[in-house]
Amino acid sequence: MPRSALQRVFWFPNPVNEHAARITAGLVVLLALLTLLTSWGWGLAILAAGFVLRVLFGPRISPFALLSVKVLAPLVGEAKLVPGPPKRFAQGIGAVISLAATISYFSGVPLLAWSLLVLLIIAASLESFLGFCLGCTIFGFLQRLGVIPASVCEACNQIGVPASSLPSQ
Repeated sequence: MPRSALQRVFWFPNPVNEHAARITAGLVVLLALLTLLTSWGWGLAILAAGFVLRVLFGPRISPFALLSVKVLAPLVGEAKLVPGPPKRFAQGIGAVISLAATISYFSGVPLLAWSLLVLLIIAASLESFLGFCLGCTIFGFLQRLGVIPASVCEACNQIGVPASSLPSQ
């Protein structure tokens, strides 16, 4: 079925190269640490803009994603493909957290902003250094609970949480 013009604009790849996702997360960690160490509020806005661009347009516009996909990931080797919808969901969580941090900072609540940034650094570090995508795990959990329909990602409805840990229905 052909995609509509709107679907083409807001397209996100499926599958995704895990190497590129991990490299992008590493770049997020670097900018987030620099932002935290310098208390540079505009760093929060740059992080938020990057997450929003990746959620809306995939890797086509985000500078970090373009660098990862086009330059750095090919240096790592052959692509390791993983489902795209959980990665987009994870980017959405990053967008919400970084937008909340940005708003908090510029609203005069820097402690909340820096606390949110630390959470973002932890999640991005898990992805980059250990290959553990917290957002993907949450996606899998929500899919198993039926909050996210299986049709959203047939290939990934087994991500994250073992069935034995879920309540019976």
